[in-house]
Amino acid sequence: MQDKTKQRKPLIKKGPLKTFLFFLAFSAFVWIFVQFSKQYSEVVGFPITYINIPKDKIILGDSPSSLELRLRDNGINIAFRKIFPKKLAIDISETTEDGNKLIYDLEKQKQAILTQLKIDYEDVNFLQEDLKINFEQRMVKKLPIVPDIELGFSVGYSALEGIKLEPDSVTLSGPKNILDTLQQVQTRSLRINNISKDVQGSIKLNTSNFERLTFYREEVNYSLRTDKFTEGKAVIPVELINVPENLNVVIFPKEVTVFYQVSLQHFDKINPSGFKVVADFKKASNSDGYLLAQIVKKPQLVNNVRLNEQKIQFIIKR
Repeated sequence: MQDKTKQRKPLIKKGPLKTFLFFLAFSAFVWIFVQFSKQYSEVVGFPITYINIPKDKIILGDSPSSLELRLRDNGINIAFRKIFPKKLAIDISETTEDGNKLIYDLEKQKQAILTQLKIDYEDVNFLQEDLKINFEQRMVKKLPIVPDIELGFSVGYSALEGIKLEPDSVTLSGPKNILDTLQQVQTRSLRINNISKDVQGSIKLNTSNFERLTFYREEVNYSLRTDKFTEGKAVIPVELINVPENLNVVIFPKEVTVFYQVSLQHFDKINPSGFKVVADFKKASNSDGYLLAQIVKKPQLVNNVRLNEQKIQFIIKR
């Protein structure tokens, strides 16, 4: 008796099975393609971002975050827009203010919206007339700018006037409790060395520690007029003031020398009459017989003014 290996016969032959599966998949593909090629009317949501927000306003978190539109399109396009929605930029500069809300008229802005989304005009309907955007008004305050610029001049040179900023003030917006504490804004620190001519440039404002504030500008221009300077001097009489009428007070010296710096171009314009030096007798009580001379007036064109002698001796004659 011979042993024969029995082979099982497949219930369905491989050839017909492959053919069946192919036609099944093809039929499904055709059905899906036909269905997606049909025209549908569906509601599609588009996420919103806000642009051109005024610096004096804050858009609140409960404002609309998406805009729903009813689209008429084939199924493929609608499915694509639902899976990969395009972000819609809402321009706040195109809104009108109504109380604590900004109104964005969808019908007036329809063309701008459809251009962004690349949708035909006749294929869309809005489900609402407008977007109501909640905002909070920020306090606005204008503050002077103080330069934090250290100047180092070459020998014989100095500034004709103080450093100038353009503009010299800046507008800020933010919470009232923060703005109420501020009186000025400084620039960032800057050191300029070996100055021997006019200088100019731009410098940023120091906005550190002001994260909750909005600066309407963050940079200003600075300029400084410079010239070669020389030293001049003038002998000026000391004027004794606040002397009681019943006292005869004699001072020594009666004149002091005032030293000053002035630009070469203005040297001949300085007149001794532009200076005034006084000694105040009211301050004589604890002076041990001396008064301190003070320069109370000087020409605008001079700087670094000093006296050769500050102590003025006085004697009261009986």
